[in-house]
Amino acid sequence: MIDSSSCPAPGCCSTPMDFLACLCILQLLYLASSGVAAQAATSPARALDAMLQDYAYRAFVRPHTGIVYSATVPPNLTGVAVSAVRLRSGSLRRKGFAHFLEFAVPTGIVVQPYVERVVLVYHNLGNWSHYYYPLPGYTYLSPVLGLLVYDAANLSAVGLQELSIVASGSPISISFSNVRSVPADGPAPRCVWFDLDGVPQFRDLEASNVCSTFRQGHFAIVVNSSEIAPGPLPPGTITPPIPTQGVHSKGSSKGWKIAVGVVGGVIALVLSALLVVCLARYKRDRKLEVMERNAEAGETLRMAQVGRSQAPVALGTRTQPVIESEYVA
Repeated sequence: MIDSSSCPAPGCCSTPMDFLACLCILQLLYLASSGVAAQAATSPARALDAMLQDYAYRAFVRPHTGIVYSATVPPNLTGVAVSAVRLRSGSLRRKGFAHFLEFAVPTGIVVQPYVERVVLVYHNLGNWSHYYYPLPGYTYLSPVLGLLVYDAANLSAVGLQELSIVASGSPISISFSNVRSVPADGPAPRCVWFDLDGVPQFRDLEASNVCSTFRQGHFAIVVNSSEIAPGPLPPGTITPPIPTQGVHSKGSSKGWKIAVGVVGGVIALVLSALLVVCLARYKRDRKLEVMERNAEAGETLRMAQVGRSQAPVALGTRTQPVIESEYVA
């Protein structure tokens, strides 16, 4: 038999139970490495969404349905505004919510998965817009506005995942205020929508300062021009603790993501190799066990009494001994 100590992975031995333990350990290692890689790859914008969800829920001291509450953010987020409103999912679908600051939510909003109550969270990133949502080659004419939807079952919860919403009828309208103007002969402004992964999609404006969407996310009006410089940061502001990774250059961000991907690929390759080795050793051990059982199940020798003890004796031979002189004619 093969010594189990020679197996490359802990718990990877010859018995079926130990083999299953080997698979479980490898799976746990894979999940742990995937979780670390996913946590490391979290973008500053997604970290900010989680932080602002916490501050938005803190605004519900004595919550009433349909009332918009403004949240208080720390001084190092000066320039960012957050508001929230709690609604019933059924009422949101039948009546909508026409005046949620710059957002006009129409009827026909479908929430997935369905929950009894939802919280609409509003973001206005102000002069932090181009730090959280960098858009090379474009200049922001408006701040980035966000609309995210969460479950309202527990108003003390933090780190909630966003619910999915779809406008099944008319789209959600965003009416931007304080939109900067562009030269008449310059490029036409456009709407940009950032989904939850931060991927931008461009659309035409519905009016001079109005965009529309069928889903949640972050929105702004931009122009493809280098003539309009971005506005300066508010004086005296401090870089927020979460977005410190967001001020890196695009090249370093890409290099960091490639490094994370390479490390994750190496980990997955090593785990796959360990699994293949365990499978090979398991099959070989099973084959040796079958050979040993077959050998033990072969023909046994007869036992005979020799003196006071038992001893195995061979069976009688088929060819009888013949004296050598008998071969002579």
